Amino acid sequence: MKKLGLATALLLAMTGAQAYQFEVQGQSEYIDTTQNGKNFTGGVEGTYYLKDVDSSKGPLAEAAFINQASNVSAAYSYLKYDEKTDDVNIKSQNYGVKAEGYIPTSVVPVYASASYNHTFTKVKNNGDDNGDRYALEVGAVVIPNLLVAAGYTNVPNQFSMDTFGIMNNGIASAFLESEAINEKQDSATIRAKYVGPITGTNMSFGFETAAAIGEDTLYGLKSDLYLNNKLSVGMKFIGTDATHSYFDQAWGGDVNYFITPAVGVGVSYLHANTKGVSLDTDTVGLNAKFRF
Repeated sequence: MKKLGLATALLLAMTGAQAYQFEVQGQSEYIDTTQNGKNFTGGVEGTYYLKDVDSSKGPLAEAAFINQASNVSAAYSYLKYDEKTDDVNIKSQNYGVKAEGYIPTSVVPVYASASYNHTFTKVKNNGDDNGDRYALEVGAVVIPNLLVAAGYTNVPNQFSMDTFGIMNNGIASAFLESEAINEKQDSATIRAKYVGPITGTNMSFGFETAAAIGEDTLYGLKSDLYLNNKLSVGMKFIGTDATHSYFDQAWGGDVNYFITPAVGVGVSYLHANTKGVSLDTDTVGLNAKFRF
């Protein structure tokens, strides 16, 4: 009976269940720099929602956000990077845990999140490095599907990246954010996110804008057009006023498609521009999601 129940659950997931409580995401990126075009990342993230998420209310990619679904998650990401000409060889592992909650009130729903990330980096001929980061964020859903939030990030040990940032926005974005914090251990963050229908069509529009203020300031904008509830195309831009980093700005795009309400795939591209050095970087990413 247990085997039959498991098989039934998997069949429902593959053929289009309209509610889910677990999500597993896998992601990998190919990294092409001026120095070497054979670098890559890989990662996995698992999320448990405290209540079933109804995926019939809007774009499948934003079902959890639209449902204001409280959750806990864990993620792992691996990076291999080397530069043959300079004998640079880096291996980095990132671990993260995170909790997000939406609390109904008589005024507006209140949002809060907390996360911890650890980065272990092994550099050839330069030893090992361990870095931690802690982040808190609070905000509110000020109007339906518009979240505004502010936060605080503490990075007592350099170098440390946001594992969830890697999984959702790519390795280059997470690296730029860490570079912006630089040697300053404390960083303030602000962001706004919105998803809503386009009147008179079966399409929706979404955007997210964010900034991290550390030793330098990093700011970004991502917009998505949901052609229907399954298919979306997006664009992103990341800028910085960096004086301590050779990275200048980055831009790119992505396409995501849900084969069924439970299975989604996507591809992304990002170009990061540098100044003063020849380290322009291009990344191409693939991801897959499975919900049950």
